[in-house]
Amino acid sequence: MYKHTILIMAIAIGLSQELMAQISGTWKGTLEGMGQKIEMTFNVEENKDGTLAASLDIPAQGATGLPLDKVEFKNPEVTLGLSQFGITYKGVLKGEVIEGKFFQSGVEIPLQLKKTKKELPGDPSLPSSEEEIQKLMEMDKGSYKYSVEDYFRKPKSSQFQLSPNGKYLSYMEKDENNKRHVYVKEIATGKVTRAIEEKDELIKGYGWVNDNRLLYVMDKGGDENYHLYAANLDGSQTIDLTPFEGVQANIISASRDYKDFIIVGLNKDNKQIHEPYKINVNTGAIEKLFTNEDPLNPIADYVFNRFGELKAYYKMKDGIKTQLYYRLDGEKDFKLITESNWYEGFSILAFNYASGNKDEAYVLTNLDSDKSRIALYDFKTQKIIKEVFAHPNYDASILSLSRKRNWELDYYGYEGEKVEIIPVSETFKKIHQNLSAQFKNYQFNIAGKTDEEDKYLVIVQSDKLYGRYYIYDTKSGKAELLYDLMPQLNEADMAEMRPITFKSRDGLTIHGYITLPKEALQGKKVPVIVNPHGGPQGIRDSWGFNPEAQLFASRGYATLQVNFRISGGYGKDFLKAGFKQIGRNVMADVEDGVQYIIKQGWADKDRIAIYGGSHGGYATLMGMIRTPELYRCGVDYVGVSNIETFFASFPEYWKPYTEMVKSIWYDLDNPEEAKIAKEVSPVYQIDKIKRPLFVVQGANDPRVKIAESDQIVKALRAKGFNVPYLVKYNEGHGFYKEENQIQFYKAMMGFFYQNLK
Repeated sequence: MYKHTILIMAIAIGLSQELMAQISGTWKGTLEGMGQKIEMTFNVEENKDGTLAASLDIPAQGATGLPLDKVEFKNPEVTLGLSQFGITYKGVLKGEVIEGKFFQSGVEIPLQLKKTKKELPGDPSLPSSEEEIQKLMEMDKGSYKYSVEDYFRKPKSSQFQLSPNGKYLSYMEKDENNKRHVYVKEIATGKVTRAIEEKDELIKGYGWVNDNRLLYVMDKGGDENYHLYAANLDGSQTIDLTPFEGVQANIISASRDYKDFIIVGLNKDNKQIHEPYKINVNTGAIEKLFTNEDPLNPIADYVFNRFGELKAYYKMKDGIKTQLYYRLDGEKDFKLITESNWYEGFSILAFNYASGNKDEAYVLTNLDSDKSRIALYDFKTQKIIKEVFAHPNYDASILSLSRKRNWELDYYGYEGEKVEIIPVSETFKKIHQNLSAQFKNYQFNIAGKTDEEDKYLVIVQSDKLYGRYYIYDTKSGKAELLYDLMPQLNEADMAEMRPITFKSRDGLTIHGYITLPKEALQGKKVPVIVNPHGGPQGIRDSWGFNPEAQLFASRGYATLQVNFRISGGYGKDFLKAGFKQIGRNVMADVEDGVQYIIKQGWADKDRIAIYGGSHGGYATLMGMIRTPELYRCGVDYVGVSNIETFFASFPEYWKPYTEMVKSIWYDLDNPEEAKIAKEVSPVYQIDKIKRPLFVVQGANDPRVKIAESDQIVKALRAKGFNVPYLVKYNEGHGFYKEENQIQFYKAMMGFFYQNLK
């Protein structure tokens, strides 16, 4: 009898799996009614627990991946629903067809769905098979103290934050399935509650909006159409505050002085521009605050004061000029204050609420200087009241005020070889002195503080320490260890990241970093991974713990990072020196950096590789083209291969900045520059690539589309090159899922072992 029961159960499970397979998949149909034809796609899949999940795509309305909240299959009856929009579909499964009806707002329309194969982005025939990638991973041979997982497993707990009232500590904690949920700990009682559950999509960030509500951000598969959600501390009353598909949300302003709403930028009415909306974090009620009346000269940013009043906005004029409009206290209209080139700045860092003048603000400007500096400015008189801080070699960039102490200036700073903080107030001088004494030779950063400013959350880091969180008590002056993010990595085993400076071939002073494995410190010449940064404009590499560089060092490779011309932080002249030089003098700076480290005796000149992401991926390709004998191999990670197709595939919200991008890269409407752009587009120069290349791409990348990687892989393979190609269909501009990151780095280490050892 018992065996018979098991047999019946086995048959039932088998039948259930067969039924699930029948309904799982992609179902397409065209809704015809009221003079319209609307294509709809339902994507149905089976969850690990045997339940069903589904989403809806309506391409004509820019909607993709709408999660359905009702998915039922009682063979042969199918019910799919999205209550938020009052949508229900009911049908009967007949093999590869579902015959049914679509219901919305009392309207009933026949809709036949046919089972089809889900279309994948790009050319799905190009990516290497799992077996091929596995073979690449297995080439990383050797006995190493630390594994790839040791460097790229997400910390068990991370992203610590204090609630405004100081009663709670929140953090993300990873479970056995690598899902990172948000937890809230009541400090007095130690009670822990899961406030936010991470499901299929990654939580890209979260934070406190008031003492009782948390905000968090997610997109779909890396498409960067971010949604903002809010939830209570116990996980109840979770709301999608921006339930608009194909729309990107970004937080413009949140303040302790208005705790029940935030101000969010949405490109809801025009995909090319973001406009400000006031959203109630408890109810989701939404109100548009300002309309961009001139989409051809769009508003790029908005400035609100701590009371939620719009005080200023920055407008792009003709795609290459920046205009600052400001509204004086008590007045209705905005007045033009400054107009400058886009690469010059006059930005409001903070209003000086300590002053009786409500139109007084700290600004960051380089309008009449090369380096950005901090000044106190009066918008009534349109004059600088006083210069606050400037550095002769680096852009000022840091300012902090104390809300508790009537907006007293606590500190300012800049990033040179390292981040430098200069205390100003007597209160912060004491805090800084205490922390400096407790964390000698480390870099510390204020990650948060309570409204009373009696408790500070401090993260301590160095080039050899990933990070430790501490709670600093202002009364005792002591910092208490809260959490070590990567206890598995011993500082003594990590490599040194050393700042370097050298002259370019045309006389520019170039800064950067070299991470040296122990073998290099012992006088041996070691293989080098050259790692150009992304951007390229305004971005820079920084001193600190770099998991990539540490992984490379653990395998005996040095890492070279060059802050080439056009990098940020070194003044506008250095930035401008890289305009129209991408793929040319920008690359020359990288090459000069390689020659510098060879002369220092660190690098084995016959074992140098190049690897980078985004612009760094482009630089990888161009490096292998410009100096084919210099690099033994390269790894192109979400990199541009064709400037023409890159420009043509900009996401809608980038298009208003096309003229600005032309001034940085090349103007394809100018025949002379178009010729240069073609000469520095790798896809047209593949005959010069002589060494092995590994290409990596996120299929949903909205910035560097998968076509950029597809075309370089296809062109090289047509030449007979064996190009391994790793594509992830649940990622965008870079890999964020832990399992994908680990597979990528294992494959890359195998690739380097194959070509550098």
